Amino acid sequence: MHIPIAKPFIGKKEIQAAVRVLTSGHITEGPCVEAFEQQFASYCGTKYAIAVNSGTAALHASLYALGIKAGDEIITTPFTFVATANAIQMIGAIPIFVDIDENTFLIDTKKIQNKITKNTKAILAVDLFGQSADYKEIYAIAHKYKLFVIEDAAQSIGGTYKKKKCGNIADIAAFSLYATKNIMCGEGGVITTNNEKFACRSREFRNHGQSKTNRYHYNDIGYNYRLTDLSASIAIEQMKRANWITKKRQQNASMYSNAFASIKGLITPKIANDRTHVFHQYTIRITSEFPMTRNALQEYLQKKGITANIYYPVPLYQCTHLVPQGYNPDEYPITEVSVKQVLSLPVYPQLTQKEISYIIKAIQSI
Repeated sequence: MHIPIAKPFIGKKEIQAAVRVLTSGHITEGPCVEAFEQQFASYCGTKYAIAVNSGTAALHASLYALGIKAGDEIITTPFTFVATANAIQMIGAIPIFVDIDENTFLIDTKKIQNKITKNTKAILAVDLFGQSADYKEIYAIAHKYKLFVIEDAAQSIGGTYKKKKCGNIADIAAFSLYATKNIMCGEGGVITTNNEKFACRSREFRNHGQSKTNRYHYNDIGYNYRLTDLSASIAIEQMKRANWITKKRQQNASMYSNAFASIKGLITPKIANDRTHVFHQYTIRITSEFPMTRNALQEYLQKKGITANIYYPVPLYQCTHLVPQGYNPDEYPITEVSVKQVLSLPVYPQLTQKEISYIIKAIQSI
């Protein structure tokens, strides 16, 4: 048996939609992108959704839309995918890292204020593994210091915080539609906001800075961050399955958590109050009480045909291009421990009951 860590869900409707676009003669940005944007905004409950060609582009455009400039400081987490910090550097700003909460892996709101300076312009919170950050606490700080709040919702489409959908919580949010995400189109991203100015600036930024109303007139530097109709056609069909995909992931996660509840040294994911976790990843922690080390468990599962990945093995402050900023690892004790303990198991909706039982028994047998 071979069970991968992730498997894109591609059905007949996605294939048929892609074929329709390929035979239509209009493959690049067009009516499918516009339809997808309307569909996505409606799903999140926002006024605006702007489709782009990656989650990184969505983050970059979001920072631009807020007017973030070179030298500005953006508070974020060191325990996430590198795109979060890269986008900050791409705009010329400086990532300022805050340690994480040991139960949720999300930014520790109690430690944010200590990192605020006169150069701080925004808090970029990451909804890691499918669970939203604590935006009530984040906004209390943001209002006090007059900061923007950006939601990196790359992994949390369909998630909620206090009954509000992810993407409709912060000043602006960025999603990813990468192949392994809960909703995907191969490569893609979306920006959501309720602010018309931010939406307009994002749209211009994705199209070389070109004025929306005056073609070949450019208001500022921009990039080719456009999404194609080919990709959007797939995303439209994916969105129709969004609730089903979320439910299946949650059911799979629940089976794991129930099965692993009594295993010493294996800590299952914690769902914080007022959140809906959509389980982009099902991430466990392996402590010294477990019979194997985390790395040994990963190797053991691999031999059994089960792919389990480490998200993430290296804190961002240890990345080569970020080391020169001079971050002190001693300021991030929870991150330092987490990168040595975390392991993610397959949780995608196509997993069969037989496959889930096989994974559970493989771990229980240890």
